[in-house]
Amino acid sequence: MFDLRYHVASLAAVFIALILGIVIGVGLAGSGVTNEADLKVAREQRDNYRADAQAYKEQRDQFRKSAGAFSRAYPAVMHDLLVGKRIALVFVGPVHGGIAGAVDSALTDAGTRPAIRTVSLKLPIDVEAIDNALAAQGPQVEQYIGDDKLTALGAALGSEFVRGGDTPLWKALRSQLIEEGAGNARQRADGVVVVRSARPQAGDTARFLRGLYTGLASADVPAVGVEETGATPSAVSTFEDRGLSSVDDVDFDTGRAALALLLAGAPKGHYGVRDDADAILPPTGG
Repeated sequence: MFDLRYHVASLAAVFIALILGIVIGVGLAGSGVTNEADLKVAREQRDNYRADAQAYKEQRDQFRKSAGAFSRAYPAVMHDLLVGKRIALVFVGPVHGGIAGAVDSALTDAGTRPAIRTVSLKLPIDVEAIDNALAAQGPQVEQYIGDDKLTALGAALGSEFVRGGDTPLWKALRSQLIEEGAGNARQRADGVVVVRSARPQAGDTARFLRGLYTGLASADVPAVGVEETGATPSAVSTFEDRGLSSVDDVDFDTGRAALALLLAGAPKGHYGVRDDADAILPPTGG
């Protein structure tokens, strides 16, 4: 629906570069270090920076106008989109209040309840504590014990999180994995939203999370990773590598609409305002 990308960060960089160029040019000219040829180059660079800054300003202003127009259409797009759907939410790291609020707003605007359950994970994981907790459960979970089983363990936990029911692995590892948890653990989810609120992980934790993402993505319900506009570092490539759809602007009406459309069954993909997004919104077929 929208072709324009919202380059706030790029705009800021252009202004900074412009200011630095002017300051450096003036300083050199005043010191007598430079010559007329150098000043000509500096002036050309300054003019180029000014032109780039003006172009980004025009893009920003156009996006704001487009976003305002979409905000008027937003209620119609969202109306009853997720009626009867049960959506679960997992934070890979601590709960991020702003994103949690944006996700709940998207769900309620689309006609369903806020997330039926939410968990946030303790990171990095303690592999020894996890193995000890699993060993205490007996032979039924022994296949997940060991450093080389972390990816399989993560995948099984991802499947359990969506499926609900007894969730024996989550129960066994609650103290080792869950920072915060709320909601109904028994209901099957019709979709899942993933937020990476921690920094990227390495080693054992990375292998565990690789499995978790894969388990969520392969659970036969829509699974969507979300982040706020300009998130650094972005988790989009990680979500895509593990088979999740993604939305990179859940703090915008367009992002919340994209999330709701994906959870309602729109084609998988990466949607939002980043340059590498497939589009602002997923196609709806209508």
